[in-house]
Formats: sequence, structure tokens, C-alpha cells
Amino acid sequence: MHSHSHKETHNHTSSCCSSNSCCSSTVAGNSQKVSDDSHTHEHGSVKKHTDDDEGTHRHSGECHSTHDHAANDHSGHDHKHGNSCGLTANISNEVEPTQAAGQRFSWIIRGMDCPSCANKIETAVRQISEVKQAKVLFATEKLVVDANTDISTAVRSTVEAAGYELLEVGGNSAAGIAPPQSLLNEAKPVIILAILMAISWGIESFSPQVGKIAFILTTLFGLYPIARKSLRLMRTGSPFAIETLMSVAAIGAIFIQATEEAAMVILLFMLGEMLESYSAGRARRGVSALMALVPEDAVLIKNGQKTTIPVAQLRPGDIIEIAPGGRLPTDAVLVSGFASFDESALTGESVPVERNVGEKVAAGCLSVDRAVQMQVVSEQGQNAIDRILQLIEEAEERRAPIERFIDSFSRVYTPIIMLISALVIIIPPIFFSAPWETWIYRGLTLLLIGCPCALVISTPAAITSALATATRRGALIKGGAALEQLGTVTTIALDKTGTLTEGKPHVTNLIPVEGMTESELVQITASVEVGSHHPLAKAVVNKAEALSLSIAEAQDRKALAGKGVEGVLDGKRILVSAPNRLDIPLDSEWQNKVEILEAEGKTVVVTLENDRVIGLTALQDTLRSDAVDTMSMLKALNVNAVMLTGDNPRAASAIAGQLGMEYRAGLLPEDKVTAVMELNRNHSTMMVGDGINDAPAMKASSIGVAMGSGTDVALETADAALTHNRLTGLAEIVALSRATRKIIRENIAIALGLKGIFLVTSLLGITGLWVAVLADSGATALVTANAVRLLRVKLPQVKK
Repeated sequence: MHSHSHKETHNHTSSCCSSNSCCSSTVAGNSQKVSDDSHTHEHGSVKKHTDDDEGTHRHSGECHSTHDHAANDHSGHDHKHGNSCGLTANISNEVEPTQAAGQRFSWIIRGMDCPSCANKIETAVRQISEVKQAKVLFATEKLVVDANTDISTAVRSTVEAAGYELLEVGGNSAAGIAPPQSLLNEAKPVIILAILMAISWGIESFSPQVGKIAFILTTLFGLYPIARKSLRLMRTGSPFAIETLMSVAAIGAIFIQATEEAAMVILLFMLGEMLESYSAGRARRGVSALMALVPEDAVLIKNGQKTTIPVAQLRPGDIIEIAPGGRLPTDAVLVSGFASFDESALTGESVPVERNVGEKVAAGCLSVDRAVQMQVVSEQGQNAIDRILQLIEEAEERRAPIERFIDSFSRVYTPIIMLISALVIIIPPIFFSAPWETWIYRGLTLLLIGCPCALVISTPAAITSALATATRRGALIKGGAALEQLGTVTTIALDKTGTLTEGKPHVTNLIPVEGMTESELVQITASVEVGSHHPLAKAVVNKAEALSLSIAEAQDRKALAGKGVEGVLDGKRILVSAPNRLDIPLDSEWQNKVEILEAEGKTVVVTLENDRVIGLTALQDTLRSDAVDTMSMLKALNVNAVMLTGDNPRAASAIAGQLGMEYRAGLLPEDKVTAVMELNRNHSTMMVGDGINDAPAMKASSIGVAMGSGTDVALETADAALTHNRLTGLAEIVALSRATRKIIRENIAIALGLKGIFLVTSLLGITGLWVAVLADSGATALVTANAVRLLRVKLPQVKK
């Protein structure tokens, strides 16, 4: 059992933002940060749990943060973070917010065959008075309970009373894996029952009367664990479980002397349960494989000595050694020179990635060709693997609307079928003098058709398989609701810098005023840009460093909302701004130079000294290598792409022309929100960006997708994230969602279609008890097998 405080506080001082911006954020790059030493983030647990399950982050006090923005919107914007500065994910979460002043307890559950089992456990645990909320995460086999007091004993007894096993959760991800059952152990009861049935048939061939007794004993042998579980589930709040239906049907069959069919009913039911368990294991295999990526031990280097220690003992700052072919036990930065790492387990990319000293590598990655030394940077339980597993668990809490509907429907479906079955048994004999035995038999057959297993599993089996496939391909989709929404997307709005481009602009032209050198212009411009996280600012500073120029940091630096950034250097006011954001228009000579550069697809910033233009700096970003292929793949899916950028129209037009897409340029963040809302009026729109400064637009869209690695803050703000940072993943997740929706429709048709057919044939007396069970088990097996197809689904590929 793993317990920790559920509350997480973010304490921001009321005037935390100075002129240098306490909350700095990178917009166009691949990663985003919201950090500053003046901010205290108190985490009461290894695992993050907010006050709102939808992902709302509340900041106390005022945080007037100056955020860097993308492309030509090279201007500061004061973003005031009050009590609602956090962004709530657009896909609503059906789980109610938990009590802030409680504890969260976690266990591993053994014995679940399908999502129906998860529902039964939740129902049982919620009956404990002290429990505020209970959720069973089927993919990770975890039970999470929120309560104000320690309810460990009560939960354990309740879960075990319902017929399931409870295991303690260890201190790391891998410890949460329930040991797999061997196939032989799972099949043993089925094999024994099949042998007993064969013996009973043999006895019946010699003595029918003794054979009936043998079948009754065989039925009772197989029925005992089922009936016992049925009684347990009744006591824990699940009176209409499949075990109850099977028990009633088997006992009823014995009562009317249909002993062979009674035994067959039990055998087929047990066989179906075994197949469900196997299929569930396959669906969870991707999650288990992810957990197993983290080794249990690490080689610690301290004072020149190497010691093997448990991974749980590692702390940030520790130096560890990874052997050739070894996996990283935690997130770490490279300290021993150049090396290659296989990151395919996390990103889906099979080609090893080359890393230099100081570059960060995620837990689970494999050192390809040499022993390397790394410095640990993540706390225990907070590495990339842990974060992905946390997102998978959160995803299960965000169920698709169709899944919630099927779950609600199944809760009333079974009682209605039981009522109809009772009426079928009673009405014909009483009102029409029909034989009791015939209509009891037909009523029992109808009862078995009332089993909702195939219907209940039709949707979650498909969603679980799809989410596992997405994770394996480097895409994190936060739940069934987001997965379902992705399939409806007809328009994708993309930020330019860092999304369509590499997000690493470089200086191409320096045009100083007469009498000033290019070096002097770079020095002055860099003086107000130094320390900024904006990619354009970094490019200017990098240019100064490349020219070996010293940078004198300007005083009183601050961002001007809607304008740019300014500071004081040697008593002179320096302003760096986009040309179209100046208070006074440029004269014709400077304006002509700007237009020429912008027509070449470049971004231009103007440097002013005491309101006098002293030069222009032109920068250009590189288009992503997969951007053209992505546009082709999206067109094949009939998805329209629109670029939303703060850059100038000429530069935007040049990029859009290469990609063959629409564009809207010169947009402030609030303009992007307006643009997305306009698109959303007529289309289901996906917004793709960095996940922090594009978050308002993401919230306004039907669904938001962030680009970045598995450790990015962006993952917490979007509904889905491409951890491999490949644009082609956009087409893949849309296609995967559409395939999932198709599979779900097929599964529902199979489940309801078969039940409808056998409902009629049972009432007409054409099919018997064992056929009804076979139909139900067959439907369950069919929908599960159909769902598992998503593990091998063919997604759009780049045409060679």
C-alpha cells in the first residue's frame, strides 16, 4: 500500500514577477519551462495529485509573468496569474474532484479479467463509509482510493471479500507490476472440469441415471467458486454480476434435469473467463513492458569507487555508470563525452540518438556502444517513465462518452433481462397452460443471453488497445475521451515556430545604421536579449557569442506588452521590437529593407536607441524535415491544416507556400484563441503547439496536442502529446482514433447483434442453454479479438 498526501500546493509570492520576469516560458522550442528560484513548489508526494482531476493549476497571489512568444511576436506580454491562471483540459473528466485534505492510497489488484471486474471492485470499495473516491485503473491493475483516514484494513477485507487479491505497491514503477499467472495455472480449473465432463459422459453411456448424478456433481464442482464469488459480489453491491446469472442458470438447469447443459454452461463460462484474462494481459503488456524498462540496480560512482545500489537510493547529483547495452534507471545528463542512445522504447524511433556532454537522457533509454557516466537529475518516482505511467493512469480516469454510455446502459440492461426472463418463465404456464419445464428452460436460456460482458468490454478493450499502441509509437493520449475526439478532427491549427519549424532560428542578416558596425549592432541588441528563453533572443545572443563579442547586460530590462523588450545601456534606452509593433512607423527606407527581408521568408526585428532606429536583424528558422510529409498524410485523411503564427505575413506566406497550407499571421496569443474559436464553429479543430503559451488556444480548440519529450511540462496542459516530437505523429493519432471508433462500432454491433439473434431463437426454443453461453462467450471473445487488432493496426506512412 502506497499512501501520500493528496494535496499539492503552489506558493507564489504576491509580487513574484520583477522586470526580468519570474515566470519565463519558452514558446517555440521543443520544451517549456515555468520556473524561477523565487517560486516555491511544495509537492506532498512522489506522485502529483492536484485539487482538480482535470488539471487545473491554481496560483495564489498575483504572478505578473513576462512570457516570451513565438516568431515575429517578439514582444513581452504581461500574463497575470490569479486564481484561475491554470488551464483546464478541454476534455472533461468524469471523476469528481477529490477532497483536498485527504490521503491517497494505492494497491495492485490481482484477478481482474476485464473492465467489468474493475467496476465491481469500485462498487465494493465505495461502500466503505470513509472512502471519498475509489478508482480501479485496469491498464496498470491499480486501485486508487482517497480517504481522510487510513482505511487499509477495510479496503483489503472488502476487495478480498469480492474475490480479488490485493498486493502492496512498492516504491517504484516496476514494483507495481502484478506477477503474471502462468497459462497452465489459469487453465487448470478448465482442464479439470473438462476431464470430469468427459468422465460423466462415459458414465452416462453405460448408465443414464448415474450419468445424471455425475453431471450434477461436475456442475457443482465448477459452480462452487462461481457461486461463492456471486454471493460475495452481492454483499459488496453487485447483485447482477455475470457470476449471479451463471449460478442461477446452472441451478435452474439442474432443477429441470438438464444436467449435461448445466455442466456445459459452467465449462464454457470458465473457458470464456480464461480467454478474457489472456486478452486483458495482452492489452496490458505494453504498460508492463514500459514499467520493466527501469532496472532495479544502478552502479554509483563515489570518490572514484563503483558500488551497485538499488535504484530507489539514487538522488539528484549522483554520478552513475551505464554499461554498453545497459538502460538508464533514471533521468540523467551525460557527463562523460559523446555517446549514442537507443530511445526507441520511449519514442518509437529505431535510429540511435547522439548525445553530447550536458544533454539530458530519459530513463529507460539504452546506451548503445560504450560505457557512459551520467549525473542523476530526477527524484525517485519522477523520471520520464514514471510520468508516462502517471499519464496512462490519468487517461483511464478520462473515459470516452461512448464508454460511459455503455457502462450506464449495461447497469440497467441486466436487471431488465432478468425481469423479462422471469416473465417468460411465469406467464406462459400460468396464463396459457404451457409446460413449466419448457418455459423454465427458455427463461434460463434468456437469462444467459442477458450477460452484458461482451457489451461492457466492447469499448474499453478497444480503447485500452489503442492507447497501448499510441504509447508504443511515442504518442500519449490522455484517455478515451481524447482518443474519441481525435477521430472527429477535420482541421488542424499549428503554431509555426517550434512546431512546423525546428524552433532554432539563426541570424542571417545584420543591417546597422550608417556609422555603426554589424558587431556593434549585435552587441547592443544582445544586451537586452541576454537571459531570455525566446528562440529569437537566443539566436541573437548566440550570434554575438559566435563573433566572440562581450555582452554588457542592459539595466532595467523589461518586456512591453504587445511591443517588445527594452532596457537601458550606457544611459540610453534600447528597444528591440517587431517592425509592426512600433509606436511610430518606420521611414520608407527602413520599411523597404524590412519588406525585402520578409519576402525572403525571414523574421525581422528592429533595434532602436532613444527612439532612433539603429539597425535591423533578420533571422530564419529551418522547416522540420517531416513537415512536408505530414501535410501530405493529413490531406490523405481529408484533414485541413492551418498555420497560426505571430510572425509577419510575408515570412508566414513563404513557409505556408512550401507546405501548401493556409495561414494566419501577425497573431497575438489572444488572436490565436479567436482564430481557433472561428475554426471550431464549422470544424472539429485540433490545436498543435508547445503546450504552455499556446494553452489558451488549445483550450479553445476541440482537442490540444503538444509537441515535446516525455518530461516536458507541455504534457500536463494538452490532451495528447507526441513524445517522439515527430509531426507525422499527428496523422497517426487521427488515423488511430478513427480506426478505434470503427472497431468500437463493430464491437457494439457484434455484441447486440448476437444477443438479438439468440434472444429470438431462445424464445422460439431453437437454441439451448449451452448455445446461449457459447454465444455470449463467443461474442466476448470476438469483440476482444477485434479490439486487439488495434495493437497491430496499420497507420499512415510516409510515401517513399
